[in-house]
Amino acid sequence: MPAPSVLLAVDIGGTFTDIVALEENSGRIAVEKLLTSYPDPSAAVLQGLSNLLASAHIPPAAIRYVVHGTTLITNTLIERSGAKTALLATAGFRDAIEIGNEGRYDMYDLALKKPAPLVERRLRFDVPERMLADGRVWQPLDRERLRQICQRLRAEAVEAVAICFLHAYTNPAHELAALEIVRQQLPGVALSASHQVAPGMREYPRASTTIANAYVQPIAERYLERVAAGLSAAGIQAPLNIMLSSGGTTTVAAARAFPIRLVESGPAGGALAGLHWGRLLGESDVLAFDMGGTTAKAALTRAGELAISHQSEVAQAHRFKRGSGLPLMVPMIELIEIGAGGGSIARLNALGLPAVGPQSAGSSPGPASYGLGGSAPTVTDADLILGYLNSDYFAGGDIKLDNNAARNAFADFAAALELPLERAAWGVQQLVNENMAAAARVHAAERGLELRRYCMVATGGAGPAHACGVAQGLGIQRVLIPPAAGVGSAFGFLTAPIAFDFTRSYVARLDALDLRALNAILAELEREGRRIVEAAGLPAAAISARLNIDMRYVGQGYEVRVPFPKQTLTARHIAQLQRLFEKEYRAFYGKLAAGLPIEAVNWRVLISGPPPQVSGADFSAGAEFSDAPVGSRRVCYHPEKSPRATPVYRREQLRPAWSAAGPVIIEEAASTIAVLPGWTAQVAAGGCLLLTREEGA
Repeated sequence: MPAPSVLLAVDIGGTFTDIVALEENSGRIAVEKLLTSYPDPSAAVLQGLSNLLASAHIPPAAIRYVVHGTTLITNTLIERSGAKTALLATAGFRDAIEIGNEGRYDMYDLALKKPAPLVERRLRFDVPERMLADGRVWQPLDRERLRQICQRLRAEAVEAVAICFLHAYTNPAHELAALEIVRQQLPGVALSASHQVAPGMREYPRASTTIANAYVQPIAERYLERVAAGLSAAGIQAPLNIMLSSGGTTTVAAARAFPIRLVESGPAGGALAGLHWGRLLGESDVLAFDMGGTTAKAALTRAGELAISHQSEVAQAHRFKRGSGLPLMVPMIELIEIGAGGGSIARLNALGLPAVGPQSAGSSPGPASYGLGGSAPTVTDADLILGYLNSDYFAGGDIKLDNNAARNAFADFAAALELPLERAAWGVQQLVNENMAAAARVHAAERGLELRRYCMVATGGAGPAHACGVAQGLGIQRVLIPPAAGVGSAFGFLTAPIAFDFTRSYVARLDALDLRALNAILAELEREGRRIVEAAGLPAAAISARLNIDMRYVGQGYEVRVPFPKQTLTARHIAQLQRLFEKEYRAFYGKLAAGLPIEAVNWRVLISGPPPQVSGADFSAGAEFSDAPVGSRRVCYHPEKSPRATPVYRREQLRPAWSAAGPVIIEEAASTIAVLPGWTAQVAAGGCLLLTREEGA
């Protein structure tokens, strides 16, 4: 018998920390779910790991690979709890991050507030130097002035320094020299340079990204050190890889250098899980819907692949309002922040109308029903009042829900609306479902996608309970609930390849490309990417390279992404590039601007290894099959009708090919599946539950 070999995934969410262990030889899966610990989330990671190893009888030496995703970076930026950071900018440009792009995210808001820069003005310094857009030096770097600035930084006891000089992505010589000087003058201070963090054009987002990277770097380094030390103390010697927002994983060293690339690492796992399970059942058009304890996010596939964006925002002053956050230029799966999580708080807004979120009860104090001190009404409390949740089997019974506490939390909210308590709870649930459906609907419409032909894959602790309701609002007829859906993001980590990508802005018309210079740039990006990926233990023969190019018509301000086979470019490829651009442009805008010259702006090289094979996962090992429900409870499906007696099943007991017409409640350790009236559930391939909506329902 071969020695056991276990893959381990850890996902830290705003409310729960999820751990999944996959035994490669047998496909056996073990999971652990516990409340996220604050202020040190590594405490819950190490406690949960200890619990899982003991309960699943996994020897630490059997673990050969660990992948970890976390909300630490996002939370640090939202809470403004990062390092004391300074900015070194080209003389005359230190206020570029405060000026921003001068756009208004809400043109009718006279009291509009934009997010304050992460670096206060007194710690932003003008450095005499100037590089031109073509890489020529206009003004040499004033090294003596930089040393004087370093004395001021030492006196201010800064912990991190961001260096962002004009056009450094074209010629980084001044930033490299500044890095060396600051490193000598301020040993131990975290340093981030824009040509390494975000080597692309557009000054404001490049500076914002570099500053954010520096701001979180010391905290990320300390956190990753604690996790690595804890794993070692537990006897786990397997390499630790970190989940990236782009859907790949990387080494701890790369994550420490570029922690801003972890900003959406957790939600990326949910998107990967949706893609994995959709493919397993032959679904190429997938809406990956992940609803956890704090937020709900979604991702759409296109031609069977997840879209990658290099323009996003974090720490928005107004949730769901584009332009109200700090811009980032890092690769990440294109996610839709579509709504609230289980811990999101219900309230009355300024107009006296019901609203949910963005405030969340988190893990401490948590929803009122957790009995940990929370008193505000939340989505989880509403689901409990309506009968969707089992107070004795939440998180596998580890958390006992208090129905009376939930009802007490909703009492004042219901009274303010002059509604019966159950009606108020039902309204909160429907409001959350419709908000999520509306956000997904708008996102799909902007991209010309028809959601009615999509299959939804629902994950997260709260996702399966709300999936049918959201799907109905979108006209979606098929919902897939994968096994262990409540820890779906952590499982998604196990499907992520080791990967890293690099970008360089090189603006040139297609008919005037300097192919020699361009190929030199692409070769340099590939070498750097291969260095990082090979450091994770992959052999060179297993590594592949892909190229994506941001292109536009000359004079336009925004680009479309054009995939292209990675190879040395020659003159014969120019016509092919034009055809591919026109195909993508027409798909996005509907028509071409015939006759206008085309230019390339950003060149992006993705270096990756093969995706891990986890198709043999067995979530039902040791289960005793039974078609009989384990009980029944009354669930409210309509505010004008009495609660309806609903059979309750345990998922691990369902036989292959089992089916039942809704309403049905199916419970598993980490989530609850609500099959609404008019829907049918059946066990499908891989242990998935396929929910289908009846015609006319």
